[in-house]
Amino acid sequence: MSPSYRIVVAPGGFKESLSAREAAEAIAEGLLRVLPDAELDLVPLVDGGEGTAEALAAATGGRIVPCPATGPLGDPVDSGFALLGDGSAVVEMAAVAGLALVPPDRRDPGATTTYGVGELIRAALDAGARRVLVGCGDSGTSDGGAGALRALGVRLLDASGAELPHGGSSLSRLAVVDPGGLDPRLADTELLVACNPYNVLCGERGVARVFGPQKGGTPARCEELSVALEHWAAALTAAFAPGVDLRCAPGTGASGGLGAGLAAVGARLLPRFEVLLDGLDLAARLGRADLVVTGEGALDAQTVRGKVPGEVARRAREAGVPVLALAGSLGEGAGEAGLDAYESLAPGPLPLPEALGRAAELLADAAERALRTVLVGTRLRGRPPEAAAPACSGSRAPAAGGGVVRGRHGPAAVPAPPAVRSPAPR
Repeated sequence: MSPSYRIVVAPGGFKESLSAREAAEAIAEGLLRVLPDAELDLVPLVDGGEGTAEALAAATGGRIVPCPATGPLGDPVDSGFALLGDGSAVVEMAAVAGLALVPPDRRDPGATTTYGVGELIRAALDAGARRVLVGCGDSGTSDGGAGALRALGVRLLDASGAELPHGGSSLSRLAVVDPGGLDPRLADTELLVACNPYNVLCGERGVARVFGPQKGGTPARCEELSVALEHWAAALTAAFAPGVDLRCAPGTGASGGLGAGLAAVGARLLPRFEVLLDGLDLAARLGRADLVVTGEGALDAQTVRGKVPGEVARRAREAGVPVLALAGSLGEGAGEAGLDAYESLAPGPLPLPEALGRAAELLADAAERALRTVLVGTRLRGRPPEAAAPACSGSRAPAAGGGVVRGRHGPAAVPAPPAVRSPAPR
């Protein structure tokens, strides 16, 4: 018997609670409570942030190389990078400078550093990689990539000749950029940055003003940081890239301006989904679906500007498939992301720590609620599906790396899939 529906489950991660894979599994659990015979194609999507290195290593037969490095607060953290099956490397900036590594009571975008990102790039070069992909996302920093450049050998001095301390705010005192110690191996390395092209370093939509408050910055601190990054952009341009727009070119604001810092030393800034979704055959998988379910921690005006649900919605429109999104919070502009419907995880007010701790449970329940609403709509349009199952406790459908799941009551066992697995033709 053919399944009642084919549903693509393609969420991003839910910041500080669920990876993209864990989110896909939770959504699958909720959907199978309603349609136990549905065919679910799980496609966890990474956006350069948390989980990117692990996902790409798994997809290519690579491995994670442990490498302690300097965290965003200047203290050592356990981190690492991925060596892929083709010998290239992936440095996930969130693994060493992510917001999750900064306790809430110590968040200050003017004080955190990307120094550890540069250390991981250097370690990847030491391992023999000559193609390094830096994934940008979920950052806890706004130093314009200054820390990363320092780790790669660039000296940043104040007027007295002293080294600047960590953090973007200190860049307002920058007097000298000395590139003499820059790691010479970078000249023979293909350095790529997978980033959100909508993020720019400076101006009214610069990273200090747009993302500084999310990283703990007060309005005054964010304005101070914005001025410092303007000064940094001018100094970078003079030292490394005369004639290049490092202020407002697409992607220069990635991960608090890490994009601008790496672009100054020769990195190519690439739209992240063009880089990270290669090999997923996503268009064909969407084309075989009756419905797409996506999700992320928040839906708001930023969703359409390079976030996972916005990208899924764009591609689903091209395939003519409706999209349902699930989110931890719904902000202003959520209805402008091109989604056909959306649902909040929380059924009512919840303290944030409780919501984060119960994220998988809440996501599964939200998926069940939303799908039942969708089925009511299909009946109103005169398209009754096969009988939906009564609510049941269900069980999480494991889907490490994604793959096709044929739902049923009880555990949904899934064989380990290859890196890319498309559902059977309809």
